[in-house]
Amino acid sequence: MRSQMLAARAAALFASDLPSGSRPSAAVVESAIAVSVRRCGGTRGCAATLAAAYGDYPETAVVRMRWARSVVQSVYEPSPALVLAA
Repeated sequence: MRSQMLAARAAALFASDLPSGSRPSAAVVESAIAVSVRRCGGTRGCAATLAAAYGDYPETAVVRMRWARSVVQSVYEPSPALVLAA
């Protein structure tokens, strides 16, 4: 379940207007994901946008998805140091 949520969030961030390579705050990421989900008609619409980008521009889609996953993981997954401290 956790990996599915991360994948859905990454797809929504991929479909957002945020520039690849940026390091947005958690609040900006959450807002961008919410806007993308609404604009695309849900998470399936975000996944469709992602799939279309891979079909049309595979070389840039790969880079953008790596960025999106990295950002989503940094926002939604606890760092190992925090888990050990708890």
